[in-house]
Amino acid sequence: MEKNLFRVIYANGADELALISDMKKRAGEAGEAITAAVQSIINDVKKDSFTAVSEYSLRFDKAEPYEITEKQLTKAYESCDRKLIGALNAAAANIRSYHERMLVSSWGYEREKGAFTGQIVSPLQKVGIYVPGGTAAYPSSVLMNAVPAKVAGVGEVIMVTPPGGNLNHAVLAAAKIAGVDRVIAVGGVQAIAALAFGAGFIPKVDKITGPGNAYVAAAKRLVFGAVDIDMIAGPSEVLVIADETADPSYVAADLLSQAEHDALASAILLTTSDKLALAVAEEIARQSARLKRAEIMEKSLSSFGAAIVCKTLSDAAELANRIAPEHLEIMTEDPRALLPEIKNAGAVFLGAYSPEPLGDYMAGPSHVLPTSGTSRFFSPLSTDSFLKKTSVIEYSKEQLIRLADQIELLAEAEGLGAHANAVALRRKEGQK
Repeated sequence: MEKNLFRVIYANGADELALISDMKKRAGEAGEAITAAVQSIINDVKKDSFTAVSEYSLRFDKAEPYEITEKQLTKAYESCDRKLIGALNAAAANIRSYHERMLVSSWGYEREKGAFTGQIVSPLQKVGIYVPGGTAAYPSSVLMNAVPAKVAGVGEVIMVTPPGGNLNHAVLAAAKIAGVDRVIAVGGVQAIAALAFGAGFIPKVDKITGPGNAYVAAAKRLVFGAVDIDMIAGPSEVLVIADETADPSYVAADLLSQAEHDALASAILLTTSDKLALAVAEEIARQSARLKRAEIMEKSLSSFGAAIVCKTLSDAAELANRIAPEHLEIMTEDPRALLPEIKNAGAVFLGAYSPEPLGDYMAGPSHVLPTSGTSRFFSPLSTDSFLKKTSVIEYSKEQLIRLADQIELLAEAEGLGAHANAVALRRKEGQK
């Protein structure tokens, strides 16, 4: 990789904003052709149910959908390298431990005698998890989606993954470790549609989570409303804030760890040291030369990678909040000191020994994070993602009558006479 592929930009209020603009354009919605094709498949599944799912599965994956048995899961588990199984179990334990601490309970209180309000917190009944097949098989994603769902108490977790003769054994082992209830070999848009509307032995679920290609992402977007979804994920991204104390080899390695995902991935360094910026660019050239996915990293960094030299760390934090990255690393002399200034990020990694891959695999928080600036309003996948909340209201006759005049006044102001009447009847009866 050539040195000049990782640009060094000096923040001037224009050049850095142009880069941010380019980053946001890369995550545009699916093209019209993809959307039309996906909508057609969804319509067919809604109309013809499992028949359509089977036909599309045969067309795209050369196999009909089928359910993977517990015996097959156990066989896959036992065929995996023992060290890999140990790592998956360790990751699952950390994910479980982290998410157990996030659980919230139902609550209620009597504000005053006869005026009780509260909230019921309950898990979703059925959740579908999409897991890509082929070269894009990620057992860690199985854990990061399924374990929080099981911790939340979801009644049934159904994993779908494309069928074929070479189903990834590590993915199936991860499903067993995570406690997935059913694994169904069906993939693509037809899998998303089947989970959204139900098709044959594939049940309708309440929510669909998990990564996929542009067609799967478009399908999730189009079925939203019939079911809930986790988020519409865009290309991966990392942003590193560093000062002159940072090790350029560490910074470069972490930027490359995201640039290798795909040509649309973004890797940005914000630093107060132009010396560090130049050193990181040199490190990127050196390290990438010996890495397998150098061609992908070259495309990613040349289009969506750069070092931006800022005047102060506060300026860097302000720019980071504007970008609202998926992953944000802080490698400064005192990382925690800058943390209060960070408002928008999917996950924050503090210090030289908290690299982004630690979060991807082992730390515990889910690596399913908002991308493309959506951390301004979206949160990471967690137990909260699999819980729903119901309000509870219980008032006595005396308390309702005490508030009746005000309720009726508000209802009449909105032109909703029947609302006012429902209270007025009770008020008149109670005053007899």
